[in-house]
Amino acid sequence: MAAAAMATVAVPRVKLGSQGMEVSAQGLGCMGMCPAFEPPKPEADMVALIRHAIAAGVTFFDTSDLYGPHTNEVLLGKALQGGGVRDRVELATKFGKFFAGGKPGIRGDPAYVRAACEGSLRRLGVDCIDLYYQHRVDKKVPIEVTIGELKKLVEEGKIRYIGLCEASASTIRRAHAVHPITAVQLEELGIGIVAYSPLGKGFFSSGAKLVDSLPDHDFRKLIPRFQPGNIEKNAEIFERVNEMAARKGCTPSQLALAWIHHQGRDVCPIPGTTKIENFNQNVAALSVKLTPAEMAELESYASNVHGDRYPLMMANTTWQDSETPPLSSWKSDSWFKIAGSKWKSVAQDFIRSVSSDALLAPVLLHRGNRSIRFRPAMAPAAPATAAVRRVKLGSQGLEVSAQGLGCMGMSAFHGPSKPEADMVALIHHAVAAGVTLLDTADIYGPHANEALLGKALQVGSVRDNVALATKFGKFLADGKVGIRGDPAYVRAACEGSLQRLGVDCIDLYYQHRVDKKVPIEIDELKKLVEEGKVKYIGLCEASASTIRRAHAVHPINAVQLEWSLWSRDVEEDIIPTCRELGIGIFFSGGAKLVDSLPDHDFRKHIPRFQQENLEKNAEIFERVNAMAARKGCTPSQLALAWVHHQGSDVCPIPGTTKIENLNQNIGALSVKLTPEEMAELESYASTDDVRGDRYPQAMANTTWQNSETPPLSSWKAQ
Repeated sequence: MAAAAMATVAVPRVKLGSQGMEVSAQGLGCMGMCPAFEPPKPEADMVALIRHAIAAGVTFFDTSDLYGPHTNEVLLGKALQGGGVRDRVELATKFGKFFAGGKPGIRGDPAYVRAACEGSLRRLGVDCIDLYYQHRVDKKVPIEVTIGELKKLVEEGKIRYIGLCEASASTIRRAHAVHPITAVQLEELGIGIVAYSPLGKGFFSSGAKLVDSLPDHDFRKLIPRFQPGNIEKNAEIFERVNEMAARKGCTPSQLALAWIHHQGRDVCPIPGTTKIENFNQNVAALSVKLTPAEMAELESYASNVHGDRYPLMMANTTWQDSETPPLSSWKSDSWFKIAGSKWKSVAQDFIRSVSSDALLAPVLLHRGNRSIRFRPAMAPAAPATAAVRRVKLGSQGLEVSAQGLGCMGMSAFHGPSKPEADMVALIHHAVAAGVTLLDTADIYGPHANEALLGKALQVGSVRDNVALATKFGKFLADGKVGIRGDPAYVRAACEGSLQRLGVDCIDLYYQHRVDKKVPIEIDELKKLVEEGKVKYIGLCEASASTIRRAHAVHPINAVQLEWSLWSRDVEEDIIPTCRELGIGIFFSGGAKLVDSLPDHDFRKHIPRFQQENLEKNAEIFERVNAMAARKGCTPSQLALAWVHHQGSDVCPIPGTTKIENLNQNIGALSVKLTPEEMAELESYASTDDVRGDRYPQAMANTTWQNSETPPLSSWKAQ
């Protein structure tokens, strides 16, 4: 084993969350200083270790009221006394897990939250906790209730920032809607991700590094394909595409787009972007030519994609699960009978809102009794270098540019909204370059994306030069996504989109998701075509049978779905159906560790450390150890370095009870890894290679995979 790199580097600072919390780039987990792993260490030694860490620049300390229980907080409190130590550190502790009668429990009700906080403040000897985590989610209590009490503690000055441990993506989102969540603590790096894109949701632009660059609120962080265990395997696909792109003299994203363009002249990808330079690269993909042999080679790379397109909570909104009931079952009030009366008020509010000035505000400026359209000046931009050809979609006469522009990311789901002037300039640049199919939806924002596009269309003859596509059917109510396709909703949605876009007619109007409570044959869209409010009709994520049933009522001009090198399941049934019917297609410590553990160390119960799994997992350690020797560091430093290379918003908190180990851990900050070395490390420990679960069965229900709370409507204050 190579000698360890010592802690001679300066410890940088990183920002956690968006609320201003800044911590050392590496923290110190204090749990092992008190009972949990083994008997407690001498208090004086542990206090000295904590103060040594501070002197070395590690100022982020992690504890919990469960550790000891309570004694770990008391220890940390003693270490913080005197000499201005408290002012130099970021103090994180947790509540929610406890022992009663020898059995573990989890609580998140308001009374418990407040009592736990008061106890931690006393034991730590401080007036305020910097970061207060819910240690495990209490599935009996809506997360909104728990976070509501924590929010009060923030307002009272007893805690500064709120965190969650082992929370699911949806729980994090629900919590974040009540009060900003600054940090989520997990045992393993796992980020959820989701979006439409012919570039594999951006994967073919950046490969596995995409995950590191996504902003906090980018919904792609939920996608299973980008989760650890899948991303490592999928990274191999990107590397092979990247190599072929180098041979072709183009970028990987251009190669992926070219593959789609070569599917046929009835195919139109709509890659989204918020940067003109990326847009120019996307358009240039039209000049990339592929032979049949190269097409086959590309397809062979992505024949074994790991992970689903969507997380389980969204799996029922795709074409695989979109059958509607037969027309004979429909009565005008069927939707409300099926969906429940609570949606009636939501619908009434929605229908009333489409005629209100609030929806018109983004497009119109009111002055006296007159409405004045806002017309921004068009910014000059260099045209794209590739000529954009035209293609026909469907059999009804719709002709569009061979590549469109997906506008969603300008306003929603990919982080904060982008500067309006920049996005209007981008849209104008696209039109000038020949990309004239613009794709939006009423849910993007919601509504803001359509309003943005409406502003861009008000300049000169822009409207006359574009094919405008928008969508209806998905909406947000009380923080939840709903799907509707009943006639009243369809008409109200159309009227709202027309107003926000500032147009008299929508060129292509999609049903964003199929409403499985309403027969697809309901002909409200056909009526809108007859009234001149819609020119052409489209479907998104519809099954082959649904497409056929809809097409029998009125010609369907386009079907929008996800199709890329690693999303090819539509090729078996959907694509042939569309082509048969003449419908256009859119895309949017090693094994020795166990021997050294004391009898009462809970790690002895972890499945990965059991004999039947340990021998296989030991092979992973040996490979990491060999690489560490080549790098001149220890295996633990190499593992920490991998975490540090995940991004500047990631902060590991390795625990230790020895100063020399702390120094080694800090030394990991000086270990540099190339992309190739990162990929090599990740290949050692893919999901398929690691044997055994993270936790024993008795603790399995305390992780993020099983942490959903009941709906807020079920809560009654007690």
